[in-house]
Amino acid sequence: MQAELLVRARRLSLTLGKRQILDDISFELRRAEITTIIGPNGAGKTTLTNIVNGLIGDFEGEIERMPGLRIGYLPQKVYVNTLMPLSVKRLLQLTYSPTDQELDRALAQTEVAYLKQRQVRSLSEGELKRVLLARTTLGQPDLIVLDEPTAGVDVSGETRMYKLIGELRDQLQCAVLLVSHDLHLVMSQTDQVLCLNQHLCCSGLPESVSQHPEYLALFGQQASDSIAIYTHHHDHEHDVSGESPEHRHD
Repeated sequence: MQAELLVRARRLSLTLGKRQILDDISFELRRAEITTIIGPNGAGKTTLTNIVNGLIGDFEGEIERMPGLRIGYLPQKVYVNTLMPLSVKRLLQLTYSPTDQELDRALAQTEVAYLKQRQVRSLSEGELKRVLLARTTLGQPDLIVLDEPTAGVDVSGETRMYKLIGELRDQLQCAVLLVSHDLHLVMSQTDQVLCLNQHLCCSGLPESVSQHPEYLALFGQQASDSIAIYTHHHDHEHDVSGESPEHRHD
């Protein structure tokens, strides 16, 4: 029996001026499944997530969302004014009014409960990403959309972040739509892969996509081999900051 259908996209296309951004893309997102979008720079990955989010409405094709679908969203770039005093608690309250219990639970789920009263400007990149990930879980979303959630975080922090995302999926029983370039790191947590390069090059289980000719043409055999190496080696822990020592803030 298949999991509950949350989003169905049919033949999505988008053209800006004379440039084809997306061409004839179809897929489904189901509850409790992680879907990862991969592809080269300029492939249209962020554009596709913004269509799913409802941030872009001027496209061809159809997108059906479950009635009342609740979405949590973490964009690729989040700008924080470092001159403005803003605590982590206040950041999480800006667009939603969580109870203290909800707020504490969200921060605990991403292992940063101790940062609740800290100023956002004092956080490392890894800490900020975990706080923002916690923010996506407020309101019990059906779908969490994450655009390059580990950008600016080192490899050890990336590994733990992706493991956290898998744990959130299990705890919340939500779907996750994830954009990533870290192919070898995401595969063990992913149920479905969309390999995108304006069009949908291939899609399916990670193991099958990694052997597809179009995937190999984009990323090479070395990337495919690295997936097999990393798929079963996610049993170690990493520092919460997710950064190299030389990049951490005291």
